[in-house]
Amino acid sequence: MSNAPTSEAYLSVQDLKVHFPTSDGIVKATDGLSFDLERGKTLGIVGESGSGKSVSSSTILGLHRGSSAKVSGHILLDGVDLLELSNEDMRKMRGRDVSMIFQDPLSAMHPYYTVGNQLIEAYRVHHKVSKKVAKARAIEMLDRVGIPNPDKRIGDFPHQFSGGMRQRAMIAMGLINDPGLLIADEPTTALDVTVQAQILDLLQDLQREFNSAVIIITHDLGVVAEMADDVLVMYAGRAVEYGPCKEILTHPEMPYTWGLLSSVPDVSGDTDARLVPIPGNPPSLLNPPTGCAFHPRCLHRDKVPGDLCSTELPPLVPGVRGGFHTKRCHLADPDRIYETEVLPEIAPDLVDEIIADSADNAEGAR
Repeated sequence: MSNAPTSEAYLSVQDLKVHFPTSDGIVKATDGLSFDLERGKTLGIVGESGSGKSVSSSTILGLHRGSSAKVSGHILLDGVDLLELSNEDMRKMRGRDVSMIFQDPLSAMHPYYTVGNQLIEAYRVHHKVSKKVAKARAIEMLDRVGIPNPDKRIGDFPHQFSGGMRQRAMIAMGLINDPGLLIADEPTTALDVTVQAQILDLLQDLQREFNSAVIIITHDLGVVAEMADDVLVMYAGRAVEYGPCKEILTHPEMPYTWGLLSSVPDVSGDTDARLVPIPGNPPSLLNPPTGCAFHPRCLHRDKVPGDLCSTELPPLVPGVRGGFHTKRCHLADPDRIYETEVLPEIAPDLVDEIIADSADNAEGAR
């Protein structure tokens, strides 16, 4: 995939590397990541824990500034390279142009300040307005995210909110300054299924209202199927598959993506059927495997001649169907392997079921 941004890209990440020096060596948390995202579109980033998803997104916000992290590459937001900004200029953009919904709102929000005070502060940092005007804006945002009696709940502390209400308050804080880019890091973790559907529905409604570009980081392929326009699959700090959501989920070409799909339970099929987990464990980013980082866990490496998988890192190349779909794999005929060997292990019409279940949950939550 070319590192050049598309003309429509609001966010263009180019060859991003985030390396952390430690006493044991260099941790390559992100190693040469590139992707583009337009306004009004959603990118889903998926992968196991430790694949580099959250590190990449927190780097976009400049949260590793002042740490030991060595960051290189380019992060262009509306044409401005965030990595070249001063700390002061980055602080001005954070929360105004780019904002983040964190995974755990209880730890992300300050326990000693009311939800209202934190929203008011987030707004006044970027707007020279009175506290009264900022409070009105905070009440308006709490109302928009569906918190009942916002004029009263604005005086409550985070611990007085339920998990779903805290997540809604975090969304209000993330959107209070109308940012062009919103990053949601596991926004539905530890929430009830019905609350998850409500949160996802809310994010989609607010995205349409604000025309924001959205990055959603998740382990849940159901969330990806419902929310994402494009999907970026990460493994060991690198992109291993990237393209349109439906294309990635229906015609995946990388064995790691196959493994993620095979691990999804089929709730409508045989309840006694066993899942097909990916064997082994994710690699250490201190000492990743040579060649393709996934090869020690890959069940199809014997289909590649020689020791190519263990000796040569595959480039990110166009998939067999061409177009906007790239994969990082040495397999010459992934379509045939997927259809004859992998697909029979996956629940029939899995992607359609995922999309349908997500839509039903969202409809029931409205």
